[in-house]
Amino acid sequence: METEQRTQRQKWMAVLARCDHRALANGWQQLGLEPSYHFVREPEIGLAQVRARMGSTGSQFNIGDVTMTRTVIQLDSGELGYSYITGRDKYHSEIAAVIDALMQTSMQSDLHHRLINPLNADIAKQEQSRAKQVSASKVDFFTMVRGEDE
Repeated sequence: METEQRTQRQKWMAVLARCDHRALANGWQQLGLEPSYHFVREPEIGLAQVRARMGSTGSQFNIGDVTMTRTVIQLDSGELGYSYITGRDKYHSEIAAVIDALMQTSMQSDLHHRLINPLNADIAKQEQSRAKQVSASKVDFFTMVRGEDE
């Protein structure tokens, strides 16, 4: 059961981290929630090392750095909320941490239905749009055999 809960939490945290900050802010405002919480770690900006593999199978190498913002909050009821997002948006990070904490309460199913699922649908739509743009510019390379080379 603990592994299943961890997997569910990883999924909603990924949605909160990857969603558009405006969509998250709008969804949060529409919920009209004002939970009481305090910062354990205020939003702070730093760098994380990004690693890659050549052809997805080779040895790992450092590709560069990415800006990250992290936040940790604690609801007055005791639940801790964490967020790690790419970029420098402290407000996005704070909201994501608050929602993570609220998702650990009895509000989980309501928040999942009203916020997480719509944000996840927006992410899927953006990914489909990006995939269409990429496929439109795809070039297939092939080699023709010339008759004189035989």
